Amino acid sequence: MKARYSYQETLESSDKIGWRVEDVIGGDKRLDFGRPFLPESFARVESMDFLTKDEKLLLNQIRGYGYLYTFGLVEEFILPFVLDHARPQLNEDDYRTRALLRFAGEEAKHIQLFREFAAEFKNGFATPCDTIGPPQEIARAVLSHDALGVALVILQIEWMTQRHYLDSVRDDGALDPQFKSLLRHHWMEEAQHAKLDTLMAEALADNRNPAEIEAGISAYVALGALLDGGLRQQVEFDLESLERAAGRTMSTTERDQFRSIQAQAVRWTYLGSGMTHPKFLETLGSISPDARMKVEAMSGAFC
Repeated sequence: MKARYSYQETLESSDKIGWRVEDVIGGDKRLDFGRPFLPESFARVESMDFLTKDEKLLLNQIRGYGYLYTFGLVEEFILPFVLDHARPQLNEDDYRTRALLRFAGEEAKHIQLFREFAAEFKNGFATPCDTIGPPQEIARAVLSHDALGVALVILQIEWMTQRHYLDSVRDDGALDPQFKSLLRHHWMEEAQHAKLDTLMAEALADNRNPAEIEAGISAYVALGALLDGGLRQQVEFDLESLERAAGRTMSTTERDQFRSIQAQAVRWTYLGSGMTHPKFLETLGSISPDARMKVEAMSGAFC
């Protein structure tokens, strides 16, 4: 299939962006715990009438912590996947090698950025917040699947990141400026990663027969189910974290409402918003038109 992007183009764009973790977090660059971290389209706290105004802010921040933790988690399998993809052809295309190694280096930087954020959050938030993991075990589970399926999941995540910042974060003036800065810097580099992962997915699909393509698509669907299960567990952790932070136990009815609203919120945030991205669907359709129709049909459950 004909590539829409080039390794040289993405490398040149990346050269113009470079930033250091130290430029983004630390020193006087602190989180403001008096303001929300996530836009309402992700947090979905306002419809939860059984929460007070202060509890809604606490939940928004808990979700914000989970948001960047989740991105740090997925970087844990993106990094080795990119390195494994780069290794077999190190001497064939200098731009390809340099672009993919830059990709891997930036993902390692993002892991460090999110760890620094997690440390600051824990220092500033009153109570502990549990998260799914450990990331290394989830990475092993993901990477055990067919490489094309993994590449498609990563591609969905990369385009999801672009949609999140441009559609929901960039123009939201209510959000903590420091949290927005973290997301903006992450978005800047992920814009190139989405293009590089498109090239990787296309390369992995090339020369596969229909049965091998279907194996990759089946792996993508299985990985979506794996991630969905993890997100549902995270909703339970968020419920417990909010009760600790608020100093109260919710009623059975309140807990059920919490689970219903927040399960759909995380499904949209981490799955639906990527599955429905036009550029993700374009690449998926170029690999398998049937797979695109299947994903479009199932995406309604995640929106």
